[in-house]
Amino acid sequence: MSGAPTIFDSDLLALRQERARRMAVPGADFLLRQAVDELADRLMTVNRRFDRAVDIGTPTSALAEALQASGQVGTIERTSWAHVGGAEVLPLEPARFDLAVSALALQWVNDLPGMLTQIRRALAGDGLLLAIFAGGETLMELRNALAGAEAELRGGAGPRVAPFADLRDVGSLLQRAGFALPVVDTDRITVRYDTMFHLVRDLRAMGAGNVLADRDPRPLTRAIAGRAAALYAERFADADGRIRATFDFVSVSAWAPHESQPKPLRPGSATARLEDAVNAAKRAALPSMNDDKAD
Repeated sequence: MSGAPTIFDSDLLALRQERARRMAVPGADFLLRQAVDELADRLMTVNRRFDRAVDIGTPTSALAEALQASGQVGTIERTSWAHVGGAEVLPLEPARFDLAVSALALQWVNDLPGMLTQIRRALAGDGLLLAIFAGGETLMELRNALAGAEAELRGGAGPRVAPFADLRDVGSLLQRAGFALPVVDTDRITVRYDTMFHLVRDLRAMGAGNVLADRDPRPLTRAIAGRAAALYAERFADADGRIRATFDFVSVSAWAPHESQPKPLRPGSATARLEDAVNAAKRAALPSMNDDKAD
């Protein structure tokens, strides 16, 4: 049994993502396409071919197809996590892959530290993890507007928008999972809509509606939805009246440990003192006496 709290209703998530795939609303996958393009670009900067890759949880085959077309990847399997005994389990053999990728999926994991540990175990030595998932202040405007409307009209607000991982925490989670050389950065994408209802329509078409396990069972009334849309426009509209929606992409790259990788120096093994280097730099920055006279 995993000790992590159950934040997401994974069965509901699977149903909504399957419905989104069946509907296939044109253009609704624009965020996923952007994440796929970014991961493909990042892989191109790695001067190496990966024979055995695994795509973990990406909602469609778009990432697998892009990487296959790049010529840098041999075979690529697609998998997601199964729920076994209350834990999120990857059905992968240890040290089987030299590349693991994931696009806009890991934000739905209840136990992110445990999932990262499983991914690291599935990678052979010097195997690479490349992933992008939603984090930071993603949809903070929608969260603010819904909470404000419910507080006004119901006297309290239930959870409607998922919590997202903080960028500052992700690097330490990668290290805890046993990865080496972790790199984490974020890219903020601002999407503009005519109204809050157009944003919600897009989220549903992505299969990214409210799948919180502890979601409020009461549906939003028409009055609450209308008030939320008004608050959204009051607080987060541009001069032309269109509203903003924030999406923070957290990008991670990290390697399964291997003896060929650079190692940090052991404490006390330095051959020069920092103080000596600082003093030398100060002396180099001072003008010489001869330079003063020449002036």
